[in-house]
Amino acid sequence: MTPAAVRELLSEENPDALFADGLDEALVGVARRCGQPTLAVYDYEKCVECFVGQGMSHEDAIEWMEFNVVGAWLGEGTPIWLCRPE
Repeated sequence: MTPAAVRELLSEENPDALFADGLDEALVGVARRCGQPTLAVYDYEKCVECFVGQGMSHEDAIEWMEFNVVGAWLGEGTPIWLCRPE
C-alpha cells in the first residue's frame, strides 16, 4: 500500500487519524480493530532509516524514535509503530 493510498483510505475511514511528519517513506498501511478507529501504521525500522537519512546517527535516531515519536501520545488518532523481530 502506498503512502498516498493509506492517506486516501484513512480520509474515508478515520479523518481524525494522525500522520507523522516527514516519515511517509515508513508509512506501510492501516490497522483495524473491532470498535476502534482505523489508524496509520509506520514501520519502526524504516522510521529510524528516515532519521538516519536526515543526518542522525543510528543510535540518536533510535533515541529520537523512542522518546519523541513512540513516546508521544496525541490522542485517539495516534499512529501505530510496527516493530518486526529480527
